[in-house]
Amino acid sequence: MYFMKIQFTREELINAIKQIDNNPKLITGRHSSTYDLVYNGNTYPPILVLSTANKLKKGKDLKLEDFGNNTKIPFKILRDNGFEISSKKFSSMKEQFSSYLKKSNKDGSQKASSYLRAIDLLDDILNNKAKSKIEGFNSIYDINSTEKIEELYRFVLNEQNNPNGIFQHEIPSSYWQNKFYSAALKSYQDFLNRNNSSLFTNENSGHFEKTINKSRLNIQNFHQSCGVAGLNYSLPLITRYIASLATKPFVLLSGLSGSGKTKLAQAFSQWISEDSSQYCIVPVGADWTNREPLLGYVNALDNSEYVKPENGALQLILKANKNEHKPYFLILDEMNLSHVERYFADFLSIMESKDIIKLHSSEDEKNDVPSKIDWPSNLFIVGTVNIDETTYMFSPKVLDRANVIEFRVNKDDIQNFLKSPKDIDFTELNGKGASMGEDFLKIASNKEFPTIDTEKLNQKLIQFFEELKKTGAEFGYRSATEIHRLYNQLSTLDNEMLENDKIDIAIMQKLLPKLHGSRRKLQPILEILASFCVTESIDVSKAFLNNKESINYKDNSDILYPLSLEKITRMYKGAIDNGFASYAEA
Repeated sequence: MYFMKIQFTREELINAIKQIDNNPKLITGRHSSTYDLVYNGNTYPPILVLSTANKLKKGKDLKLEDFGNNTKIPFKILRDNGFEISSKKFSSMKEQFSSYLKKSNKDGSQKASSYLRAIDLLDDILNNKAKSKIEGFNSIYDINSTEKIEELYRFVLNEQNNPNGIFQHEIPSSYWQNKFYSAALKSYQDFLNRNNSSLFTNENSGHFEKTINKSRLNIQNFHQSCGVAGLNYSLPLITRYIASLATKPFVLLSGLSGSGKTKLAQAFSQWISEDSSQYCIVPVGADWTNREPLLGYVNALDNSEYVKPENGALQLILKANKNEHKPYFLILDEMNLSHVERYFADFLSIMESKDIIKLHSSEDEKNDVPSKIDWPSNLFIVGTVNIDETTYMFSPKVLDRANVIEFRVNKDDIQNFLKSPKDIDFTELNGKGASMGEDFLKIASNKEFPTIDTEKLNQKLIQFFEELKKTGAEFGYRSATEIHRLYNQLSTLDNEMLENDKIDIAIMQKLLPKLHGSRRKLQPILEILASFCVTESIDVSKAFLNNKESINYKDNSDILYPLSLEKITRMYKGAIDNGFASYAEA
């Protein structure tokens, strides 16, 4: 390539800049839409400077293709000669942030101007007193990493609480005493999360490609965004949900109607997706008897036409195949309104075999639908489940392939909600975690985990296996593998989670869901399973199973696995009262 022969001195490049200053028309048609070379406070198109310097040496006119359509080489030449390369996106960040603040504060408050001034003041303070905190950046507005802003936010928050910190003699004192600096940074972080997509333009190419500023998955950020949107989910529940998706891309959400099952699936999908093309909510119909409502079919009257389902499910799968670096979510609402095995059989099989999905027999595409497609590893399927007289129970075949998360609404949940009920605003979630989508996929695709001690987990699995076998609800190799995978994913997402909590979640989501049957069948088994969930000194029958009083499962040191024990107790009492019990409850 031509660039291999190019060498410039700083003096030659400065002469080129002077030539451009003397002949402004040289810039016509050579503007850079993404980056500028900065010299003496003025900006110049980087490739044009190199091209002008080359022509002054009697060389050819240079364009980006002479550098292999890669800005890395020309920018290195310029930086090696002491020139600054500035991104236009970052230089306009202040204006974009200002616009964001004005739109976010329509109540006429002065928050926008105060936050902008706070960041300007903070820039000066950090450059003078804590340069290492923004090392490599000229300004906070040059930082586009939400992780870096989070790190800076924590530092500033601590310093504001320190009377002898960097803000000690800074004026106005109200800015640090009232924590304006940290509030401004938090707002800027929200802005970055919301506006994490940017347009990158190859100079002179006219081709636009959407890119995403990548950052690591942060569950706390999602939890905070849910709160802002009016969704009251606990952090442990969110951790269980995301860990379950990362364990296997098929999750069932079961529980009381109106308890927030679909909302959680929708919230996470909107939060981590760039736009609405990455998720699809499909209400399952009671008349679904085959795969056609999800995958479409060939028109019997016109063999050249493939009829796509109007719900968008097939289109979502096709997009997922074309964009392997983005997560896609298919949410099946009221999944058991029809027999799942009838319309979902292909999915259940292919999720295990990773085989192709055959759509039609023609070699050519029909209505942009190929004859077959690969199963996309970046597609996550979430089904919501309601239990009443209009729905069907799941078979062991389905339950064995999924993580089942039960939603419960207790007295404390209702009390907290009634104190400040408010409408849900899903726009507060749109794209805020899109920068973390690729990291989420990386976590979900990880097959190698650090060696950790699972002896206690294995002992419990053997105990439960022996008892579940008596009811025909024992688990096989697949479930055992997925339990270990869930255990590791929980460790990855929350490295401070206690071992017993991880075992509790595994029992609740992978072992108990297949339990159902008559009182005669279940009562002795449930009594033994309950004893596995408490310390040896406790009479589980007296303390829990036959206890008519209200029980606090969370703060009892005698309980090893509170989620599982509470569920087993409810099933036990249901079997006694009704003569029958099942994991799924109305």
